[in-house]
Amino acid sequence: MPRILTQNLIPGMVVAEDVYTYNNQLVLLKDTELTDKSITKLEFYSILSVRIREDTASGSSEEKIPQEEMSYSQRIKASQEFKEFKADFEGAVDDFKGQVNGLLTVSKGSKVNTEGLLKDTNDLLRKTPSGLQIFDMLHNMRMYDDPTFAHCMNVALICHVFGRWLNMPDRDVDTLTLAGLLHDVGKLKIPEQILGKPAKLTDNEYQIIKTHTVEGYNILKDFDMDEHIKNAALMHHERSDGSGYPLGLTSERIDDFAKIVSIADVYDAMTSARVYRGPLCPFKVISIFESEGLQKYDSKYILTFLEYIVNSYVNNRVLLSNGLEGDIVLINKLDLSHPMVHCGSHYIDLSHEHGLYVEAIL
Repeated sequence: MPRILTQNLIPGMVVAEDVYTYNNQLVLLKDTELTDKSITKLEFYSILSVRIREDTASGSSEEKIPQEEMSYSQRIKASQEFKEFKADFEGAVDDFKGQVNGLLTVSKGSKVNTEGLLKDTNDLLRKTPSGLQIFDMLHNMRMYDDPTFAHCMNVALICHVFGRWLNMPDRDVDTLTLAGLLHDVGKLKIPEQILGKPAKLTDNEYQIIKTHTVEGYNILKDFDMDEHIKNAALMHHERSDGSGYPLGLTSERIDDFAKIVSIADVYDAMTSARVYRGPLCPFKVISIFESEGLQKYDSKYILTFLEYIVNSYVNNRVLLSNGLEGDIVLINKLDLSHPMVHCGSHYIDLSHEHGLYVEAIL
């Protein structure tokens, strides 16, 4: 019975044993056939891996569900457009990994081939021109085998769309996309046993991880490229209230491009699976941004991002904290993390329901 990482599970696989959380709460029974919904449930409870019946380990290509009964997410995953995007994305990440590793061998002062770095990103964007379509694709991607480089690609795509939402000129959008692509380049200098540690970091390991901002700037500083890109590598963990690192800068001293990258970086990191936890529900992340965002992030960027990003979840099926399932039908602009949800024969306005919230995207 092979043990398979939750991030690599496919609908159609069958669980070979009862699955429990770390505090012995039963999550799935033995012989359960996995669906998108049950895989999401495993991610929600931070189940890192499960044993799968060997005769089903290859899974099925897609769930045998009639089109009219599929959730919004299932329809996206079953589409040819999504399958092509996923394949192109994986190829783009592999290409990007090779190009970034090549930066370490290029002579200082050389002009970096930014067009080459942007090519795969632009190809993905050209095939999926709508910003909301890009988020539809990213929301439904399973965690890639090399999370650091996949994260950089995600942040680059988010930054490109974000730049369009901000009505930035084309040249600035390209610069912002490159800043997102290279923001974590300093992680090339972090030991792999820390970067890929399958558990939470110790305080000492976290201090080492934090050096990736300065390391990234040191890698890029002598190359002939836009200063915004270098600053984004250095400053993407700075916060407007001075609580960030490595320099504890306040808003007026943080590069504007770094401010934008920081929002895309945090959103992608929190909504993606990690080796030590499942992905956080995007509405939990949006709620955190709403409660802390105006202090930690520049309001002219965070407010635009939140209003646009929450609209990318309209039509998605969600699980509420009371166990009900429904579809998001309307966003409340005054309380973005509490949308209106259509549950069966009635509608629930979460902004009027104290203590009720979106627990997971299905």
